[in-house]
Amino acid sequence: MKKRIISFAVLCATIALPSIAQKPLSNGYPYTQVPFTSVKIAPNTFWGDRLKAAREVTVPLAFSKCKSEGRYENFVKAANPSDQYDVSSFMGYSFDDTDVYKTIEGASYILQTYPDKKLKAYIDSVLNIVEAAQEPDGYLYTARTINPKKPHEWAGEKRWEKVEELSHELYNLGHMVDAACAHYQATGSTKFLNIAKRYADCVIREVGPTPGQATVVPGHQIAEMALARLYVLTGDKRYLDQAKYFLDYRGKTKINDEYSQSQKPILEQDEAVGHAVRAGYMYAGIADVAALTNDSAYIKTIDRIWNNIVSKKYYLTGGVGARHWGEAFGDNYELPNMTAYNETCAAIAQVYLNERMFLLHGDSKYIDCLERTLYNGVISGMSMDGGRFFYPNPLSSDGVYKFNADGTTTRQPWFGCACCPSNVSRFIPSIPGYLFGVKENNIYVNLFASNTSTIEVGGKEVELVESTQYPWNGDIEIRVTKSKAKDANLLIRIPGWVRNQVVPSDLYAYSDTQKPAFTVSLNGNKVEGDPNANKGYLPVKNIKKGDVIRIHFDMPVRTVVANKRVADDKGKVAVERGPLVYCAEAVDNHGEAVLHAILNPGEKFSVVDNYSIENKEAQGAAPFTVKAIRTNAQILEDNSGKVEVKDINLTLIPYYAWNHRGSNQMNVWFVKDLTVLDK
Repeated sequence: MKKRIISFAVLCATIALPSIAQKPLSNGYPYTQVPFTSVKIAPNTFWGDRLKAAREVTVPLAFSKCKSEGRYENFVKAANPSDQYDVSSFMGYSFDDTDVYKTIEGASYILQTYPDKKLKAYIDSVLNIVEAAQEPDGYLYTARTINPKKPHEWAGEKRWEKVEELSHELYNLGHMVDAACAHYQATGSTKFLNIAKRYADCVIREVGPTPGQATVVPGHQIAEMALARLYVLTGDKRYLDQAKYFLDYRGKTKINDEYSQSQKPILEQDEAVGHAVRAGYMYAGIADVAALTNDSAYIKTIDRIWNNIVSKKYYLTGGVGARHWGEAFGDNYELPNMTAYNETCAAIAQVYLNERMFLLHGDSKYIDCLERTLYNGVISGMSMDGGRFFYPNPLSSDGVYKFNADGTTTRQPWFGCACCPSNVSRFIPSIPGYLFGVKENNIYVNLFASNTSTIEVGGKEVELVESTQYPWNGDIEIRVTKSKAKDANLLIRIPGWVRNQVVPSDLYAYSDTQKPAFTVSLNGNKVEGDPNANKGYLPVKNIKKGDVIRIHFDMPVRTVVANKRVADDKGKVAVERGPLVYCAEAVDNHGEAVLHAILNPGEKFSVVDNYSIENKEAQGAAPFTVKAIRTNAQILEDNSGKVEVKDINLTLIPYYAWNHRGSNQMNVWFVKDLTVLDK
């Protein structure tokens, strides 16, 4: 084959592409997410350190892996296709292109907060390689283009032939579009956006319900979310229509199975099933299309599915996906601990979903779930230095069971299937965008972190400066340093863990007698109100420049029990403090078998400040400190075939911090009822 030459007609078609909307359209949600570019997280803080790690380590690492693992080379080969190539011999997965897209997306978010000419130029050089691989009609899928006669084994003989199975052609489109939108918003350049629109337009022409089109839907969802985003950015309704087609026709094409959530049409679905990442992306896409089309049937559908997740399929850490087989949700109440899958990507998808549920309904319960997932299920997937990653995130480990697909029991610097590292690299830089929401003259304070934010209320700016050591303590100060808005209100989320609710269902409950209190004051005067009457928020009304709002949440150590129908957690108890789930690791407990630890009912806990954890995962990585918890407990020991009970002063650390000292025993759920040991 010869290198393709783009025709004059195609160039003209490219020039005629719809321009960017003069002003991005509303995303349709009643509540608005405050852009992360308006929120500056303070350095040397809990989230400041995470953002720094992503900027200095995670994103550069992901770019370097795109080079060393052949991701860029795939695009180079696609620009110079040849019958001599056997694609499956050098391309690991048909979705390897997305590692490039996701890393560009994360880098684009970083550019918006930390302008960097070298990074911008590097991305541009990568886009030159990507652009050269695009076929004249817009199709961009290196797994086929490199050699259409012998494409990747998952690709099929013709375009779209295996898209509902393993080709990932439309999955690649989704990540490309997301990254292109982010890049445009960061740089103002339409270079990547035009590439993505050409591929999206190709899909619109070739995939759909009309005769002559391939009537298929994505096997791996995400295009639905991305096309909705592209519609909001460009104003071109074809992209929204295509997203809705992908959802409306799910369960109506040739593949009908739970694995890909196509077992029946989405309006008939009421349970989270199948591959947990695909599911989470699709559910977020349903919410997007519901908001943009004001489709009440879609809203009822996503409400049903969300309720099923948090009532029956949600881990204490906010993770989802009980089964390694199929990386999937299990049955209702199927929540094993050691064999839990809880893919990092699935946790990120849950953040996307819960944010959208808040934007639909304005209820703090969705942010409660988002916070639980973020502080536990997401950041456990990335080492503190930002350079190593978990794919699954189990709730117990014997140090032997190889829960990673590559047969390892520790975080890894990369995986052959690298969706989690590259997904983390795009997600972490966007975290500041989850702190606040707005509706009319109300600013919703959803997450708590030290930051300076400029928020638009009714077309007027309000500047807030927030100071806190959250999640280590519950003291938060918010200063109004600027306000041109009249009658602006702050709505302070009173977290579910303060209001004695683990999750918004009966899946988990606190088992102690603690009754955490909270106070909110405005300029020293206590603000009265019942958050339960305001969807979990306490209003602070009519804020003005110079106001100081102080918030205090009691943050006692709590014990949690699971619903009795969760078999793995019967007779067991877990430990939390604030938004953090705690675990015990053998390395903090003289090598003792923490899987056999027993917590006594009513036992007292003490909090240990500045507990140091050595980071052995990466050479030269600095140690870090946490607040640890200590309590008296017992360990069951097998002494020459005789079970004995040994007293121990048990140390627990935040779950996200485990495994930094290497593979060893770890446990979240502890026996409290010895009778379960007889079963």
